[in-house]
Amino acid sequence: MTVVGSSPAWPNPGGAQSGYLIEGPGRLLLDCGPGVLARLREQYAENGWPRVDAIVVSHFHLDHWGDLVPWVWGLMVGPAREEDPPELWVPPGGRDELRALGKRLGMPEMFEETFRMREYGERKPFTAAGLDVEAIQLPHYTLQTYGFRVTNGARSLAYSGDSGPSERLAELAHGCDLFLCEATLERPELDGEPRGHLSVQEAVDAFRVSGAARLLLTHRPHELPVDSGLELAYDGLQIDLS
Repeated sequence: MTVVGSSPAWPNPGGAQSGYLIEGPGRLLLDCGPGVLARLREQYAENGWPRVDAIVVSHFHLDHWGDLVPWVWGLMVGPAREEDPPELWVPPGGRDELRALGKRLGMPEMFEETFRMREYGERKPFTAAGLDVEAIQLPHYTLQTYGFRVTNGARSLAYSGDSGPSERLAELAHGCDLFLCEATLERPELDGEPRGHLSVQEAVDAFRVSGAARLLLTHRPHELPVDSGLELAYDGLQIDLS
């Protein structure tokens, strides 16, 4: 796994927003926030464009999907126009969400005509880039949002996306090798109502209940350091789960 971008809703200095590349049988990108495509072009370009087999989007806050828009232009008229487009897995109803966005941008079918569009369902396992993926809905204010569990049959990774406190986080990460969990907040009382993000302690609590082997905190503001005993994601970090 490579952390392509790990910034919260506002980018850390020099940082990209949410994007995590899982390399196994193929290349699977979990979320695609602003700055992620440029990083991928810099580090994984083949014939001027990164080869990614599938993209899975957790929810439609801009910091988790915004670089799908420039990806469309690269597929339509840019250096990726001769490449096979990646699958794009979106939440239930996501096709209509993207069609409405495309209409506002002047091209209603821009996403459908470039990506190979798919919708996942909650707790309905699917295969993307040769990896098995399961989506579990998590609380994130009032927005439909999902976390993902990804496995190759031997190793497993759980990704929280964005989430408020929930017993489902421990279920998502149960016994996995790596739990990639957001920890945006300095203090829980600074969150909205209903809740939408986690403090470090809330992420650690979910990790301990889950029985996962390793915790990697992410989506953390640069201004909020973490205790030295905790592992914090940073752009460019690579972790070998083999």
